[in-house]
Amino acid sequence: MNKPTPLVDQFQRRITYLRLSVTDRCDLRCTYCMPERMTFLPRREVLSLEELHQMALGFIDRGITKLRLTGGEPLVRRDMLELVHALGRKLGDGLEELTMTTNGTRLADFADDLYAAGMRRINVSLDTLDRGMFETLSRRDSLPQVLEGLAAAKAAGLKVKINTVALKGINEDQLSGLIAWAHGEGFDLTLIEVMPLGEVEGDRIDHYLPLIAVQDTLERDWTLVPSDHRSGGPARYFDVAETGGRLGLITPLTNNFCAGCNRIRVTATGQLYACLGGEERVDLRAALRSDEPERRLSEALDTAMRIKPERHHFAIDERGQSPALARHMSMTGG
Repeated sequence: MNKPTPLVDQFQRRITYLRLSVTDRCDLRCTYCMPERMTFLPRREVLSLEELHQMALGFIDRGITKLRLTGGEPLVRRDMLELVHALGRKLGDGLEELTMTTNGTRLADFADDLYAAGMRRINVSLDTLDRGMFETLSRRDSLPQVLEGLAAAKAAGLKVKINTVALKGINEDQLSGLIAWAHGEGFDLTLIEVMPLGEVEGDRIDHYLPLIAVQDTLERDWTLVPSDHRSGGPARYFDVAETGGRLGLITPLTNNFCAGCNRIRVTATGQLYACLGGEERVDLRAALRSDEPERRLSEALDTAMRIKPERHHFAIDERGQSPALARHMSMTGG
């Protein structure tokens, strides 16, 4: 039997990193991510636990070494831990890292189990330490649960990276303080520019904050030393001399990071998006539910490599501008 070939796109980029969404549902309603009255997918359209596992194994066979479970909020899915434990058994057998992005609201209940399943590192989305602002941004008063979850993750031995969306006029004056707090807790922190995905209530240009400007501001408080650290994702990293911690910047709008892209995303319905900022996709659910799932899945992955674009074309530069894509980040897999 022929050995499966690695995933290499038409620009000779080796694809080793899969972001796999297990649900589009979330228990928060962050204003820059989705509307308050978000319409979620019918459950019948979402891949079963068995299908998610089968698909992940197919990716690992083709050279995926890092797998990040995402949503929506992955921990709202009731059978999530079963999948984590099943995938954890592939660590050291093709899979080098199994990780997750979560909003942290349910982390206190799951941190020990995630560590026991083989996770060693997680990303937690957190944009403010101000309880009132957190409630305004997320439309839920859940900051105490997030902080409890972070404490549980730390106690369980999970390395935590905080992901913070930089928002003009909202949290921009808190970013330096967030860095000090995160590094004091032993957490890394990465700042992210708001991305034009899906319709939301309001105009994103009102809160779009270029990280070039943020970096200039932060350098009044901190000494940022460029780092050669790489996590497999799109962030550029700096060591903060005063704290000894690490700061990442993800700049999809001001500093396109596509040249070294090693990632693909799969939604909870089994749609493989070859680029976060593109419409190019392949239906893996149809392959999984066919009479020859292994062969059809492998063929679909070959197709994905042929259609993966060279770069995205995100922009937020005028009022009333339609989002780059109609689908929301929670649908794509954050």
